[in-house]
Formats: sequence, structure tokens, C-alpha cells
Amino acid sequence: MNLANTLRRIALAHPGRPALYDGDQLRHDYGALAARAARLAGALRAQGLVPGDRVVLFMRNHPAYLELMYGCWWAGLAIVPVNAKLHLQEAQWIAGHAQASWAFITADVGTGLQVPGRCIDIESPDYAALCTGAAAPLEARRPDDLAWLFYTSGTTGRPKGVMLTHRNLMTMGLTYFIDVDAIVPDDAIVYGAPMSHGAGIYAIPHVMAGARHVVPASGSFDPAELFALGRSIGRLCMFAAPTIVKRLVDHAEAHGLDGGGFKTIVYGGAPMYVEDIKRALRVLGPRFVQIYGQGETPMVATALSRATLLDTAHPRHAERLASVGLAQTPVEVRVADTEGRTLPLGEVGEVLVRGDTVMAGYWRDPEATAAAVREGWLFTGDMGSMDADGFLTLKDRSKDLVISGGSNIYPREVEEVLLLAPGVAEVSVVGAPDPEWGEVVVAFVVPQAGQAVDTAALDAVCLERIARFKRPKRYVVVEALPKNNYGKVLKTELRQRLKDEALRR
Repeated sequence: MNLANTLRRIALAHPGRPALYDGDQLRHDYGALAARAARLAGALRAQGLVPGDRVVLFMRNHPAYLELMYGCWWAGLAIVPVNAKLHLQEAQWIAGHAQASWAFITADVGTGLQVPGRCIDIESPDYAALCTGAAAPLEARRPDDLAWLFYTSGTTGRPKGVMLTHRNLMTMGLTYFIDVDAIVPDDAIVYGAPMSHGAGIYAIPHVMAGARHVVPASGSFDPAELFALGRSIGRLCMFAAPTIVKRLVDHAEAHGLDGGGFKTIVYGGAPMYVEDIKRALRVLGPRFVQIYGQGETPMVATALSRATLLDTAHPRHAERLASVGLAQTPVEVRVADTEGRTLPLGEVGEVLVRGDTVMAGYWRDPEATAAAVREGWLFTGDMGSMDADGFLTLKDRSKDLVISGGSNIYPREVEEVLLLAPGVAEVSVVGAPDPEWGEVVVAFVVPQAGQAVDTAALDAVCLERIARFKRPKRYVVVEALPKNNYGKVLKTELRQRLKDEALRR
């Protein structure tokens, strides 16, 4: 089982089908893309790399990303994708921990990266030379061989290397067709989010279907550019964190646009608040599917389908809109207590996932692997509850739970309410140490542009909708929330800010 065989298969059957675009310019058809991957594989093997070696990709989104993914797999190598927004020292640590042999970079982010073998700028003559040699035969790989060594974002310390196998990613790709969206050759996946993360591995099902792949000329997310590509190329599909969805919707509203150039927007990676998805559906139309997964079970845990999002006549539509949907086909999902025992429906506990997408383990970290995967079940660290129909509703990460006066308070519940208040653009709720209550609820609030936030109005909205003890004891108005490279709010930084303020006092 080698993921690169999916590219070879399409190239043999449909060599002239459009494959890879640089902006709106066609760069390769499937025949040329497969040939280029095979030549890259030949060059890498000729340079002494052997199956199982790791290769770092530390680069902005670029058409060469897809060539390298499939070229490395063709040669039997494993990819170590590194987010282009990381600091060079962070990328260097990952390369060292992964024991990577080679690296490919774009000069704007990767200059100075050191590996034992070669570090090649993909816009240099050295890279072009690698693509002109003899093609290699497809390397046979076992299903459980390493394909993708993904390092977690590391918001609470050093990142861990998640080992994803050919079986993991093949299962993820096939599951897309069943639980997320049907793909036809005229579809075009556009890489507006980092290809080092979920957007990149969603290349797999789109290669399987022989669809088009579009890398924006900017190499990054620009809503105006994406809408322009929607007009010129059409049927765009993309993976987007909720922050990206919000920016797309903001741009559409500001310029009087609809979602006509988009076919499907899959959102996930962080909470999507109910009011935000309602607005997105209103502005861009019925183009959305939600997925819930983790790096440790990539893109596969649950899915909230397009049909469910649109089923406003269902008596529990409001609850389902706030959920992350049903377990995807190849996995089991349940909610358990700290001992791993399944909890009754409606009770909150840790979300557990089991199936063929669950990682092989953490690279060079058997202790962390043993803690995270027990008897085949991935303990996600996410808190949630399951209803009688199988819909999972997430509460928060277990570490984000606030315990005030002995009562559990889930920040997301408070955040959902505060987003209904006038003038609120974003909000993040955390717990702050308190000598009397243990913790108290503090809300960091970002006002909408040009508007002021009235804390009395925030209080009033909370008192109308949630229990009094859940109401924030303090509101902190900020210009922006700290976020990591994937758009997730860094609650650790917010909690540290509160601790620092307490120490100063």
C-alpha cells in the first residue's frame, strides 16, 4: 500500500486531465505530475535516501508541495510537514527530533535550516535538476509504514510527532467520499490554508478522484484572491479553520459577493460558533460541511453533513447545529470517564476514538503514546457529550474546563452566549485562580470594528441565557486574541496573562 499509487493510477487512465494550477494557470496535467513525482523519487533514491527516511517540507504553499508529497511517497520516504509560520529555531528542533535526512524549503521561510543531507530551495536550479533525471519505480510499502510525521502545534510545550501511516491516510482519503463530500474531476481543491496541515492531506482524496489542485499565487490565504479564483476556475473546494471562514464571510458581505465560485467548504480544527455558521450559510449558501478530528486521527472522528446543516425543519436542528455531527464511517466514537468507561447519554466526559485512522503513536515517545492510546482507543483530551441519535457535542479541551466553587463551567457555552451580545466580534473564556472560588470565569472580548463593548450588556445577555454562576466575573477588552499558526486561540497565553497580573498586584 503506497499512497503514490493513487496518483499513478489516475495518470495512467487520464494522463491529459488537468491536475495542478499555479493561481489560475495550469502547471501540470496528471500525466506530467506523475512523471515529475517519479523523477523526483528517482533523484532522491540516487542520492542515497532509502525507504523510511524522513524529508522535511518547510515552505509556504507552493505547487511543488504536491510534487514533493507524491515524489517522496513514490520513493518510499516519509514526509515531515512544517508550518511555514514557525520560527526557524522551531523548525530546526522538529527536523532534529524527526531525524530528517533532507529538507525542501522556500527561501522566504526556510533559509538556514540544517539537516544531515541536502536542504534544497524548491525555486532553485538544484530542485529543477532533481526533476529531470530518470524515473524510479514505485516503491512497495506496507500499510503500517510511516507516511506523514506531523508535529502537533505544541501550545503547552514541545510538539509531539504524530506518526501517520499509509493505512491511516488511505482510510482518511476514502472516508472523505462517504462522510464529507463526493468529488468529481471538475472539482478544484484550493489550498488557502497551510498544506502542512489538514488542507495538505485533503489532497489525497482529490488525487484519488482525479480532481484539480489549485495553489493560490500568493501562497497564502487572501479572501479576494480566493473569490477571484472561484470566478476563473470554479467549483472550489477547501478546508478552512473557522477563522478563515469568518474572513471569507466578512469579505463577501463587504463586497456584495455570494459563494457561487465555491462548491464545498469543509471547516474544522477549532470551534465554530453557532452564530458564525448561521451567518456563513446565510451569506455564502449551502456549501459547508464540518469535520472533527485531530492530528492523531487526521480529519476523521465525526462529521456534520451539509444535509444536516440545512435541515432546519428538524426539531433538534439547533442542538445539531451546535454539534460536530456523527461518527465517521471507519471509526467508533464514545464519551468516557477518566477510567475509560462509557458514560450515559448526555453526560460530559472525554471523547475517545478508535479505528484505522488513529495514529501509530508518537515518534520517539512511547510514554506519551501509552497515555494517549489505550486498547486501541485514542483519548483525545476533548470533552463532549453524546445524544441518543449519535450526535457529538464538544464542550472544551479538558484543560480548559473551569471549576468554580465546585461547579464545572465549559467556556464554549459562555462564549456562544457572549457572541450574541451587540458589538462583540470574538471572545475567549478562561479560568483565573481565585482564593475563594478556586477559579473564576474571565472573558476576553474583541469588539467589532468601530464599536465599543458595554460590559453591562454582556452581563445582561449572560443572565438571560445561562446560569448566574457561569457568568464571567470579569471582562477584558482586547484588540485581538492570541492564536497559533492554525488559527486556534491560545488560551494558555490568556491564562498566563491573568497570572502575571495577579503576581504584579
